[in-house]
Amino acid sequence: MHCEMILDKYRKKLPVFEKLRSIVTERLQQYLDENHIIVAGIDSRIKTEQSLTGKLELKGYKYHSLDDITDILGVRIITFFSDEVDVIAAIAEKLFEIDWDNTVDKRKMLEIDRFGYMSLHYICRLPKTLYEDPAMPELNEIRFELQMRSTLQHVWANMQHDMGYKTDVEIPREYQRSMTRLAGILELADEQFSQIRKDITEYRRKVQSLVASGNFDEVPFNGDTFRSFIALNPFRRLVDKMANINHAEVYDDSLMPYFNVLLLLKMETIGDVMRMRNDYSDSAYQLALVQLAGTGLDILASSIALQNLCIVYILKKGFGEAGLVRMFDTLYGKNDYNVQSAERIFKQAHRVNII
Repeated sequence: MHCEMILDKYRKKLPVFEKLRSIVTERLQQYLDENHIIVAGIDSRIKTEQSLTGKLELKGYKYHSLDDITDILGVRIITFFSDEVDVIAAIAEKLFEIDWDNTVDKRKMLEIDRFGYMSLHYICRLPKTLYEDPAMPELNEIRFELQMRSTLQHVWANMQHDMGYKTDVEIPREYQRSMTRLAGILELADEQFSQIRKDITEYRRKVQSLVASGNFDEVPFNGDTFRSFIALNPFRRLVDKMANINHAEVYDDSLMPYFNVLLLLKMETIGDVMRMRNDYSDSAYQLALVQLAGTGLDILASSIALQNLCIVYILKKGFGEAGLVRMFDTLYGKNDYNVQSAERIFKQAHRVNII
């Protein structure tokens, strides 16, 4: 009789739970989007009547009313890295009222000889400051469960669920060792992914600092260092000089496609790129004079300076038309127009004695 009363209350409140589910997930996603925080996923569920019935059959004595059951609505946020779980927890504390007496950090409950992957569970309420509907005051009264776990923690939880075991007590002893080893591998992988990300972030900070210091010969040439280097606008003076030929406007386009061209040219440090700029800027400008004079072109891409520097470098090093074709193939993919462009530029370079 007692359990049936709870089930009857559950049926009547289903529309409220559906509304609460929609509001909570929308507000969470909105906050993440506004703060440019990317997660692997947000999912939610409302406990089915069958599931609630099973819960009451097992533990009905614990619940005096429907309000005592805090996981009718469950929301789960899955992060890419384990250290992001605490970031999401801080967000939850900003958005929702937390029932600290019933909140559990299951990550701290693992014993050293236990296997399993746990997550952080908050019991929350929707505060009126976040959303209020006078026609449905229960929205601010109902508690719901917010689970936060990493992708690998989620994988482990799903594996356990699919195999039908929730604790090591239920698993035959011959399988426990294998399960424990697997859990340890996943836990180590989770920790290592987080550590690698921290190391890469620190490396990028150092690269940015080294590039900004101007010690270019000490900076290896790679995608990160090149990106930091071009952020300094190292070719801007040459671009502006070329634009003045026709009093053209300059629109900014990405220089990152030239990363592969510079790899092709065997650049090993950012210092090598700087030397190419310093040594060949005059010739690159002379080539631009031939390319632009009389064309009336009044809009130029900012990549023209680096493109002409690469062209001059290729020709000065004796790679000829074939080298120009390879450059254009690298930038645009192989096509007949690349051959025609290489022939035309080769002739223009002859006119200004670049070759």
